[in-house]
Amino acid sequence: MTMETAATLPAAQQSQTHQPEPQLSALKHQQTDYDLVIVGGGIVGLTLACALQNSGLQIALIEAKVESAAVTRGQAYHINLLASRIFQGIGVWEQMRPAVNPIEQIHLSDANHPGIVRFFLHDLKTNALGYVAEHRVVLQALQNHLQHCPNVTYWCPVEVVTTEVQTDRVELELNQDGTTRRIHSRLLVAADGARSPIRQRAGIPTYGWQYWQSCVVAFIQPEKPHNNIAYERFQADGPFAILPLPDNLCRIVWTAPKAEAEAILALNETDFLAKLKRRYGDQMGNLSLVGQRYLFPVQLMQSRRYVQPRLALMGDAAHCCHPVGGQGVNLGIRDAAALAQVLVTAHQQGQDIGELAVLQEYGRWRSLENLIILGFTDFLNRTFSNTFLPLVVLRRLGLWGLRHIRPLKITALKLMTGLSGRTPDLAKD
Repeated sequence: MTMETAATLPAAQQSQTHQPEPQLSALKHQQTDYDLVIVGGGIVGLTLACALQNSGLQIALIEAKVESAAVTRGQAYHINLLASRIFQGIGVWEQMRPAVNPIEQIHLSDANHPGIVRFFLHDLKTNALGYVAEHRVVLQALQNHLQHCPNVTYWCPVEVVTTEVQTDRVELELNQDGTTRRIHSRLLVAADGARSPIRQRAGIPTYGWQYWQSCVVAFIQPEKPHNNIAYERFQADGPFAILPLPDNLCRIVWTAPKAEAEAILALNETDFLAKLKRRYGDQMGNLSLVGQRYLFPVQLMQSRRYVQPRLALMGDAAHCCHPVGGQGVNLGIRDAAALAQVLVTAHQQGQDIGELAVLQEYGRWRSLENLIILGFTDFLNRTFSNTFLPLVVLRRLGLWGLRHIRPLKITALKLMTGLSGRTPDLAKD
């Protein structure tokens, strides 16, 4: 399931999820010494701040923009089971849950081949196989919860002008509407996106590549109920995902070679829906477009290291993967839970949370697990996005195995739902 972006919801539907903005702090009135500074107030940065609510650490959370592009574009995500359990552990899931849609079945198929792999609730003995949520729903639940975290100062919009790593601390120069201030922290955490200025200033190299594909994303209103079924259909030009949202909306993520994706985006609405219907199928009747369509490039990226003295990377600042499987934001949420656990343990043991020896536990934990997912999504995309006959035979044998070999099916489903690998304490019952 591909889950990185979506078109804008109608205003009436947006208002159903609107929550008060968090109280923002004026730069000139705040303290200058912190245990931890998080740069990036998106979902991943907010998750870390909320996860450290009872840690005893003094935290500053810094966000440069009042409203992110993800909010203005109505971005939406697949929230896997592990991420939902992390949110439950933090105490924000109950606020999110009424506005997210459960996934009760997943259908995986290779083009028009009849051998469809179907995943059901009884395969994992859970109430859902995952959820689909609008970015605004997740973000505002976390922002609201932040107001009950007295150890967190939230600065927005504030720009980080410079960072200087010293032996025992990091010094940051901040700017808010022309007012500048220097603050100190034992640890700096970068959650500031794939083009992370913090990572670049620290000189941490990355490796990876831009894919030959782009994604066209949109909200669609089908004529018939979606029945909480998520579809991942592999085509020769790229994966095509259909995700169930509240109010019987569906989110489509249509991956295609860049030139073809740009041509799809440029179609008028009538021609777009006609072309979409051929790819979408007849199972939900006629389709109507809700909001705008957007085009997004696709890349794979892994940082050479996630930590160095006084610095840790999380989320897209540390890694990016192909959107097939909907793993992107879930990896970042898992990063936040893992880093919170490492920092709390170190603090309780009287250790300096910015020391490399402390941070390396987080780096070892998350860099390998993320690399496995990056490799898995890359393998899926390259194996299915072609017509090379030996690979066609191989992948259809793989789908046959998923249908008929139950341990293989369960292993794949646990990987998709986040239930494989080391589980952070926040996600444990």
